[in-house]
Amino acid sequence: MTRMKMKIIKVNLYLFFVLFVISGSYAQTTINGSFFHDGIERTYRAYVPAMYNPTIAVPLLFNLHGFGSNNIEQEVYGDFRPIADTAGFIIVHPNGTLDAQNDRFWNTFGNSTVDDIGFLSALIDTMSADYNIDQDRVYSTGMSNGGFMSYELACGLSDRIAAIASVTGSMVYDHFNACNALHPTPVMEIHGTADGTVPYNGNVYIVPIETLVTYWAEFNNCSTVPVITQIPDIDQTDGCTAELHVYEAGDSGTKVELYKIIGGGHTWPGASFVIGITNMDFSASSEIWRFLKQYDLNGIIIGIDEETIQSPSFTIFPNPGHGNFTVEFADNSEKQITVTNFLGQVVMQFTCNSTKSDITLKNTGVYVIAVKTSDKTMTKRLIMN
Repeated sequence: MTRMKMKIIKVNLYLFFVLFVISGSYAQTTINGSFFHDGIERTYRAYVPAMYNPTIAVPLLFNLHGFGSNNIEQEVYGDFRPIADTAGFIIVHPNGTLDAQNDRFWNTFGNSTVDDIGFLSALIDTMSADYNIDQDRVYSTGMSNGGFMSYELACGLSDRIAAIASVTGSMVYDHFNACNALHPTPVMEIHGTADGTVPYNGNVYIVPIETLVTYWAEFNNCSTVPVITQIPDIDQTDGCTAELHVYEAGDSGTKVELYKIIGGGHTWPGASFVIGITNMDFSASSEIWRFLKQYDLNGIIIGIDEETIQSPSFTIFPNPGHGNFTVEFADNSEKQITVTNFLGQVVMQFTCNSTKSDITLKNTGVYVIAVKTSDKTMTKRLIMN
């Protein structure tokens, strides 16, 4: 685990100073909370979208940080907030506990007595006391150690967790062999074949990714041969490509999906911050929600509406770019375009009545482009190198 720790700390040194700042633009809808569990004070952040209506039960999504990271960094790096703003679910970003080296972690490697499963179960209760949570639609996702923890919840808290997704995570063999999920469990795994922290082919401690995916496909009685789709190589400068492997027709309509990132590293596809070999051909956050939202504790949800966030009607290219960008739209209806920087300051605002608009930016950084039409608002990240 030493190698994993060193790799992730390098990422965090970069993230800490930059991602902490950008998180401030969402402060007005973020709640910081804490409570004691097993004698330990546990902390979390909850993001509640403006459209939340307490008379309607909404899904709850755990978004779990990696080893040595924290909830603020994960909130921004694996960002679901723009999706929640459209889809209406609540996100909770818990903190793991601190080890002897003062690094935050989830108890997934068998070397701690911290009851993280009990804490996250209690956190569901805490969130449910304050908000109208749909108890059949509680999901978990996370990066690296947070992906490991999502599998722990699928195995050890399956009476409360409907489906999970993991980015660069896996399971250790002892916990894998002891897994005791109680219902067919939809699983998505997103993983790079060149991941040097959690190896795609596993090691003496970590289960290989394809072994892990095959286990869940068999557990759910899915088809044994996946349907493989090549993801369009939209960004040919990111150093990797992607395939989607789908194991279909499982019990209760479940599926297992694997995004295999050919040449990809220990990173979150589509993230605003490119650290190492990051696939930019799709958004991990959008695909995770597209997958999770189909299910509740009983399996596939029949007739669920598709949120507009999953089929955005505008594109930006090149992205990342060096200053000159083109935004293309699906139609020529009137649209209000707003560009904000990482501090939440509006740097550009205009109306567009065509299918294309050019944008020129002067300063490097991360921007958010919001497109408001008569019936919805959509957002995308734009990166200027």
